[in-house]
Amino acid sequence: MPHWRTVAIDIDALVGPYLAPLVVALGIVALILFLLVTWQARRIGRVGRRLDGLTRGEDGTSLAAVLDAHLDKVFALAREVDELNVRTAVAESNLRRSFQRVGLVRFNPFEDTGGNQSFALALLDANGDGLVLSSLHSRSGTRVYAKAVTGGRSEAALSEEETRAVREALTGPPARAGAG
Repeated sequence: MPHWRTVAIDIDALVGPYLAPLVVALGIVALILFLLVTWQARRIGRVGRRLDGLTRGEDGTSLAAVLDAHLDKVFALAREVDELNVRTAVAESNLRRSFQRVGLVRFNPFEDTGGNQSFALALLDANGDGLVLSSLHSRSGTRVYAKAVTGGRSEAALSEEETRAVREALTGPPARAGAG
């Protein structure tokens, strides 16, 4: 077995002559660290006050309260949009059954009257369902007739003018809202 020599070092003797300068140096380092910590604490305080000023709402509420209010508004708007989507779907469904296609033919059925005072008016929805309204004007009076139309066809016999009015309604562009 090897024998190790034990060396005894006297730490007091080693550090003793340098103890006073070490204490002074450590004191200076501690003072510098204390000043740095104080300076950093003041800076953090200023930044915190600035951040509070930036994140405060108009009425002095916190950023969290402002964001909660905005989220409530966003959710309310989302509910309104959902309601509008439902209402729009109902309106579009109803619109398909409203009169969208119009055909008008004016004519003179009798030779003893002047001008084209008589007419055939076709009012049809998107499916070609609706009616043909005919008015025959003469010197002795005016007669009005209505005939149902389903899928662009009528079970009743249509006159030439009524047929033209239905064809015009089916082939023409759909009536626009507000046009007229």
